[in-house]
Formats: sequence, C-alpha cells, structure tokens
Amino acid sequence: VRGLAWPHNEIKTHDFNSFTNFQYVLSEHHLMSVNVNVFPLRRQFANINSLVPQTASADYGQKGFSVGFTDRFLFASGGVLTTQLQGMKFESNAHGQGPEDMLVTPNGWEGNFFNAYVLRSDQEEATDAFRFPQKEWEGKHELTLGAQFLRRSYRGSSDSHPVLLLRPDGTLAERIDFSGPGRLAAQDAEAALFLQDHWILNEQAALDAGLRYSGQTLGAAANLAPRLGLVFSPGAGGKTILRGGIGVFYDRAPLLGGDFVNNPARIVSFFDAQGAPQGTPLFFRNAYARDGGERGLASLSDHLHSTPLNLTWNLEADRELRANVVLRLSYLSSRSYDQFFVDPRGDPTAGPLLLLSDRGSSRYQEFQSTLHIRRTESSEWTFAYVYSRARGNLNNLGQVFVPFEQPVLRPDLFADLPSDVPHRLISWGRFKTHIWGITAAPVIDFHSGFPYSFVNVEQNYVGPPNYRRFPRFFSLDVKLWKEFHLPFPWIRNHLLRGALTVFNVTNHDNPRDVFNNTASPSFGHFVGLQHLFYDSSLDITY
Repeated sequence: VRGLAWPHNEIKTHDFNSFTNFQYVLSEHHLMSVNVNVFPLRRQFANINSLVPQTASADYGQKGFSVGFTDRFLFASGGVLTTQLQGMKFESNAHGQGPEDMLVTPNGWEGNFFNAYVLRSDQEEATDAFRFPQKEWEGKHELTLGAQFLRRSYRGSSDSHPVLLLRPDGTLAERIDFSGPGRLAAQDAEAALFLQDHWILNEQAALDAGLRYSGQTLGAAANLAPRLGLVFSPGAGGKTILRGGIGVFYDRAPLLGGDFVNNPARIVSFFDAQGAPQGTPLFFRNAYARDGGERGLASLSDHLHSTPLNLTWNLEADRELRANVVLRLSYLSSRSYDQFFVDPRGDPTAGPLLLLSDRGSSRYQEFQSTLHIRRTESSEWTFAYVYSRARGNLNNLGQVFVPFEQPVLRPDLFADLPSDVPHRLISWGRFKTHIWGITAAPVIDFHSGFPYSFVNVEQNYVGPPNYRRFPRFFSLDVKLWKEFHLPFPWIRNHLLRGALTVFNVTNHDNPRDVFNNTASPSFGHFVGLQHLFYDSSLDITY
C-alpha cells in the first residue's frame, strides 16, 4: 500500500480455497454430483492506507465449508427434473492490533482499531425445478417450474473500546464509548415458487418471461417479482441484434438488521479546548425506524417488514459494421428500494437514537458504447466508453458494519456514492509479437476521479458529501506471456506459461488517499500515489 513506509505498508493474506466435484452417471438418463468447498482465509492489516497505519488497522479472518448435492434426471418425454441441496457453515472475525483506545486525528487514525467481532452463520438451501418437454404453440416453448426453500441464521458477539477524536494540537474534542453486551443472533426462512418460459418465436426473435413468488420471515411475507427479456434480429444475416429486458429482483434482508438493537450502544461526549466536558453525554439507543419515525426498541425482527428490491431494465443493440468489426450500444437503469441504512438522530421524546431504517434507496444508470475489432485469431482490440451515475444513501448497513464497523457515524444523506465514476474510457486487446512468439495484452484505463468529502474535527461533513473528486485516473498496463513445453520426459505433457505484467507503465500519479479533514495541516494534499510496479507468474497446466 503506497503512502506508508516499508516494511509497515503491507497487507498479508493467507488463504486456501479447495473446490472438489464428484460426478456419478447412474444411467444415460440420470446424473448425480456432489461438491465440497473449503475456504479459510486470514488477512492481517486489512484496511491500511496512507492515513491508517498497521497499528491502527484491523485483521480479518474467516473459515468455513459448503457441501452441495445435485441430482438431474431426464425423462423419456424430454422433461428434466433437477434437485439441488446446499449447506454451508461460515465463521468470520475481526479485531484490532491491541487494547489501546482508537485515536481519530485530522491526519488519520492512530492507536488501535476499536471493534472486535466473531460471527458464526449457517445456511441450508433446497431447490427443485422441472423443465417440461419442448412445446409447440406459436413457436417453441421451454417451460420451467420450480420451488425453493432456504434457511439462514447467525450468532456472535461484537465488542468495542473507546474512540477518541482529537484536535490538531492533540486535545480531546469528542469521545465515543460503547455500552452493552453485544450478543447477536438472528435467523430467517424463505420459501419461493418460480415459473419461467423461454419462447422461441422464430429464427429472428425469442422471448424470456418469468415470475417468482417468495416470502421471508425476516422481511416481507409475500413478494411478486416478474421479469421479461427479448432478443430480436431484424433483416437477414443476423448483422443487427436488439436486446432488452426488465425485471424486479428481491434481495434477502440482512441478518445484521434482525437484531440491530443488540449492538453495543454509543455514548458520545464532547469537550472544550481545556478538556472540560460540554453538556451531558449523548446516549444513542439502537432502535428500528420506519417512515422516519421510531418503530420500536425490542430486539424482535418482526419490526422489519420490508425486503430490499431492485428494478432493472436495459436496452442493447449490436451491429456488425464490417467483417470482424462489431459496434455495441447499451443503456442500463437500476433502482433499489427498501434498503437498510443507519442514521444517528435526535428525537424530541425518545432522545438520541441510532435508527435502522428500511426505507433507503439507490439508483444507477449507465450508457456504454463498445467497438470490438478482431483482425486474426490471435489479434483483437476493444474500445469502450462508459457514462454512469451512482447515487444513494451513504449510511448503508453493509457499508457501516461490514467487514469493519465505522468508528464515527455521520447523519445519513442521499448523495453520489463512493463508487460513482461519471466518465470512463477503457481499451484492451491482445496480439502476438514477432519476438519469440510472445503474446502482449495491453489495457488502457482513463476515468473520472472517485468522489470524497470534506470533514471537520468531529468528522462531520463540511459542505455537500462526496462533492469533491480525486484527480483523473490514467493507467497503461501490459501483460506479456508465452506458452512452452520443457524438453524433459517427465513433464513433456505439461504446458507451462510464463507471464510478466507491468502496471502503470507511464508512472502516472494516481493517488488513492487524501487529507480531507479541514483541520489538518496537510488539508487537500493527495497521497498514496500508485507508481509503476511489476508482477510475474509461472503456471503449469496438467
């Protein structure tokens, strides 16, 4: 990570991922398979950057496994019955580097990260789907009918020690303490029915229509999600292809919302420049909210009756301009509703509250134009321009608590999201050089800078959030590789690939961090410049 001194600028990851699949052919009409996946991981100093040294960072770990079973039977009529069973156990944890209080200064974090948690979760899923034999009626129909059941749960603990907000001279401006055992547990069950039809109208047009009905114990009891897709190729030769689709997609309510009130409560105290307390400490009780009001203070998840949903539609046109040259134009609109977000708020009767609301939203729109040129089997190039906008509630529940809890919570606002990049020009390709048969694959990426906010000593927004932007990003990356066989009998049948990747060939300054605190002596200075660097690898294929 650029911006920190070596060797204290490294994120260390230790992980192992094993996926094994067993298949057994019971008959020419009957296939059974079992898969096992194991995925332990440990990441030290996971969230360091130019303003967060290793001592103030958090470690993240996970372990778990999943087991799946699939049975597929082909009937003599042509129908196919597919049964899938899947189970998973997963544990995640995070902690700081020590017991010291966390210090939030105008120049970044110091001390030790404040929060530690251990979460254990289970999930079981069963799906049955029957694809009917192809039917003839105004074209060809491939109809699928299915049912699904899913149960998930988690339990764990969350513990935090104090967070201190300091002024530039080192005096204490604000202190955040935490109260409560932080013992967490929630569960959810979901059942769904779905129907899908792939309708081939003729050689030039096809229609996909689907309907899904579902209900959750943590969330809405009944959800209806229709979806529709169309592909059409006018004229002869298939040189023009038009696609479009629209659908409603329901997500699952986050289990973290099921017992949100059991998280440790925050106690906020303010101090003047001489260290004297200013007023009475504010005790922010965790509470459920809906429609802007307090919903209840009990830990029961039945206070949450909404299921996050997304409405997405898109249009796309592909046109073959000439042999091996294709132009694609596309537009996508995606809007999400009933999203969970956290908002610290003062209530005239209930006092300070940390409210969990299920009325958040976000929206994303994208226009993309792509030109693909394929000269030979080993030579092709793609040019793409993307215009996009991403806006939403900034205090999304997942962003506040996952994978690390935020030390300071600001009032929620609807604004540009941290991932918003209005303009992006990217080009990539591959071609074989005349030097020892080496293949080259360059990538050029030029896009708008990511947004960021100005904040003050108390970490509150100064001006509109995410109003400022990092400098424009530019990078030329090149990957070179060659495949070859070694002339040794014991590995003669093994294919080796040696690769060298050069990132940011032009050594362009691409900062990752900024001193955004108005009280910092370095306010407005960009740091964490990503300079030129290399990566090499050797792969063996059996």
